Amino acid sequence: MQLVDSHCHINFPSLSQQLQIVLQQARANDVSHMLCVAVNLEDFPQILELAHNFSHIFASVGVHPNEQDGQDPAIADLVRLAQDPKVIAIGETGLDYYRSTGDLSWQQMRFRRHIQAAKACAKPLIVHTRQAAEDTLRIMQEEGAAEIGGVMHCFSENWEIAQKALELNFYISFSGIVTFKNARTLQEVAVKIPADRLLIETDSPYLAPVPHRGQMNTPAYVRHVAEYIAQLRQVSLETIADTTTANFFKLFKHANA
Repeated sequence: MQLVDSHCHINFPSLSQQLQIVLQQARANDVSHMLCVAVNLEDFPQILELAHNFSHIFASVGVHPNEQDGQDPAIADLVRLAQDPKVIAIGETGLDYYRSTGDLSWQQMRFRRHIQAAKACAKPLIVHTRQAAEDTLRIMQEEGAAEIGGVMHCFSENWEIAQKALELNFYISFSGIVTFKNARTLQEVAVKIPADRLLIETDSPYLAPVPHRGQMNTPAYVRHVAEYIAQLRQVSLETIADTTTANFFKLFKHANA
């Protein structure tokens, strides 16, 4: 059995400072591969170095919607950086109206550039959306994001939003949030999602699943997400592992198993 953590931030200091332990724990929990996701361009070289040092780690390139201090990339910048063979996706990108307020047209324009870059380099998108689902889906539709597809990472919306994302050729990825007691709506979505569009992730070091809620998250804990979804869907852990691993390599075609 093998599991894939489709979204983590192991370059963040809390994890990178104990990287060997983090990777050992992941292996002990059957996590065979992981995607380390960029949130800014300043730290992208660290992610790329990780990906080149470890064959089972992949990288993405992009700027998180809340990042305002660093470089705001042009389409050409993203396309150029995505040429590295270890970069398998563009993002994370999207919209976040929870942490950012006021005129957010800059955030929307950044999102559009990421979608255009993904289409230009033929690598899928990693989309973050928080309290901005309608605008996120509208921009995805307007920019033709369905042409390249991608994943709605750390999904926390309802079934209606999930359906619209599915119609746009996107996968739905569940994090530790799905294990929280108050996440009833999300748990319903996890049951309804077609098996061939299902992914799992940690978003570590954030959002540790039950029974580690409130602690620092690590890629090893993606197993708890898989176990919980298996219970929800009334299938075996092996079924969820096989399905989500196959889905990961189907979506991220530039990743080598």
